Amino acid sequence: MALFPCSRLPSGVYCGNRRQLLVLSVCVLTGLIYFLRVKMLAAVSMPSMPLLSDMNRRGPSVEAEEFPMKTPWGAPLVWGDSESSAWRRDEFGHQGIRTGLAILAVGKYNHFLRRLLSSAELHFLLNFYVTYYVLTDRPKELDPLPKLGPNRQLKIIPVAEMPGWDRLSLRRMALLASIIGDRIHLEADYVFCIDADQEFTNAVGAEILGKLTATLHPEFYGKQRYYYPYETDPDSMAYVAEGEGDYYYTSEFYGGLCSEVLALTRACSLLILQDQERGVKAQEMEESYLNRYLVNRRPTCVLSPEYSWWDSPQVPEVPTQRLHSIGRQCLSTGKTRGDTDAC
Repeated sequence: MALFPCSRLPSGVYCGNRRQLLVLSVCVLTGLIYFLRVKMLAAVSMPSMPLLSDMNRRGPSVEAEEFPMKTPWGAPLVWGDSESSAWRRDEFGHQGIRTGLAILAVGKYNHFLRRLLSSAELHFLLNFYVTYYVLTDRPKELDPLPKLGPNRQLKIIPVAEMPGWDRLSLRRMALLASIIGDRIHLEADYVFCIDADQEFTNAVGAEILGKLTATLHPEFYGKQRYYYPYETDPDSMAYVAEGEGDYYYTSEFYGGLCSEVLALTRACSLLILQDQERGVKAQEMEESYLNRYLVNRRPTCVLSPEYSWWDSPQVPEVPTQRLHSIGRQCLSTGKTRGDTDAC
């Protein structure tokens, strides 16, 4: 006969032998330990959702939601390390494409030429046919000519000096339209226009190729439309009305098929000329007219801020910095654009 035939438990009175009671007690204790352990793990492994800046520090995948792959109208939004960019590089890699890189360097901006060209030789469309078209008022600045790799060439086009940033900015579209129409379209399939005060810092490949390619201005990436510095003067040909526009683009790097870039530069130079005749000047000068054009003719390829970046509190972190704007970097630190001693 058992010494304790019945025992009082929290659920009531239980009658049974001592072995059954021991087994039941072990089961209850094991379940309690498991429950407490799960609660503790949940408290440790369920942090709040990370901020975008936290994800950048951890090296995020560019396929994540924070990095959209398409624009609202279906054009690719390019991040260099994404799967879609790898596919685009493979698509264009065996077509023997010829590309021109058009650079306008006058006055102090000649100081930046060698750095830009050297960085392009390391990172820009490697294994492609590339011609550098340098429009400069100081051709001797490039003596001796920099050493170029295979399938790369440099062509110097003398231009008149244009003192003053304002004058340079408003004349560049006309100069680019002239050289693309007279020469580049006969020698290249694509052309990209770039400011002289830029530096390639990582690979920029065939993922940038498109019928019409524009680059997002990094200071306005991810912001609401009312922050965009579109031209607000209705008397200007660059005026963008409320409700118009999708993104704000930088004028420091854009391109595409020669025929498309020729149409863009001709249209913008005409708008600039019409404003000049009436004594009107858009607040962002050349960039205002570029954005007006791209409101009407959306780009078929949009480059992320990886392709226009500088260190500034207003510029978001990106997975890879591919094109560094030295000029904008100077501005963000309070230096004068084109101050070569400061840059």
